[in-house]
Amino acid sequence: VTREFGVFFTLFLVGLEFSPERLRKVWKISLQGPCYMTVLMIAFGLLWGHLLQIRPTQSVFISTCLSLSSTPLVSRFLAGSVRGDKEGDIDYSSVLLGMLVMQDVQLGLFIAVMPTLIQAGMSTYSSIFKEILRILILIGQILFSLAAVFLMCLVIKTYLIGPYYRKLHGESKGNKEILILGITAFIFLMLTITELLDVSMELGCFLAGALISSQGHMVTEEIMSCIEPIRDFLAIIFFASIGLHVFPTFVIYELTVLLFLTLSVVIMKFVLAVLVLSLILPKTSQYIKWIVSAGLAQVSEFSFVLGSRARRAGIISREVYLLILSVTTLSLLLAPALWRAAIMKCVPRPERRSST
Repeated sequence: VTREFGVFFTLFLVGLEFSPERLRKVWKISLQGPCYMTVLMIAFGLLWGHLLQIRPTQSVFISTCLSLSSTPLVSRFLAGSVRGDKEGDIDYSSVLLGMLVMQDVQLGLFIAVMPTLIQAGMSTYSSIFKEILRILILIGQILFSLAAVFLMCLVIKTYLIGPYYRKLHGESKGNKEILILGITAFIFLMLTITELLDVSMELGCFLAGALISSQGHMVTEEIMSCIEPIRDFLAIIFFASIGLHVFPTFVIYELTVLLFLTLSVVIMKFVLAVLVLSLILPKTSQYIKWIVSAGLAQVSEFSFVLGSRARRAGIISREVYLLILSVTTLSLLLAPALWRAAIMKCVPRPERRSST
């Protein structure tokens, strides 16, 4: 539970640093990019699954796990990064963050439809159409929930967040604990609402930060100075907990295979991201595709969640589950080196110092 708090506060501070106006510039890219990448990953997974004689259901699960990227890890990379201030300029941090948030929405969507997918995989052909219809209804419900969440955010931004923060600021003079408790209560309110609406809690934390950032730069700086120490402590616990999913004996025995699989997954995700971004980015912002692709090239720690559910449902075996855990962990270990290389090659020298 403590490690989840680290994710919550990390995403809250990420939302705090990215105003709604900045994200509005990249919403089309953020929506299209992850969808294209997921479809391509599943297509490649089905192709390899056919060649290796793996069941289609298992191929879809593995491909979906590998298509996700780690929002908490990349959020740490983006801390303090330089953003474009020119009018019409698209900075890599906004594009990367928008795509990661969209992937979190996809994760919530996939978890919601997973039981129906399992039933569809086990059903006869006569009932498959009913299961497909049920999946489409579930997708419609989640899209409706997303619309409700963003409508609620618009109401909170217009009528509630201003008076709430002014009251909180007035009560917390000389007592920062009240400010921290008030902000934490708002974070948990937002994540509870998104969870009740069957949308990911991570999106609720991000939206909480974005709503508060709409109150101005001074508010953002004050809250950040209070929350950052808590976030850093909880983030340490979160990243340490990733190591608990590694089985050293399995890694030692299968080290050659794991290194080959990890490098294959990282290179494939990097190449797919470059191809997709080449199609959807404006010509003036093509240079950022290398940085964004480097940020998306690892596998999200939430694949642990999908993998464990698929294993319990009998979709994947214990060996495949351990392979997913090990490849995910090794890709997270490679991610800082890949990110630093992309920054060194693609970011101008004055910006590089604060981005690394």
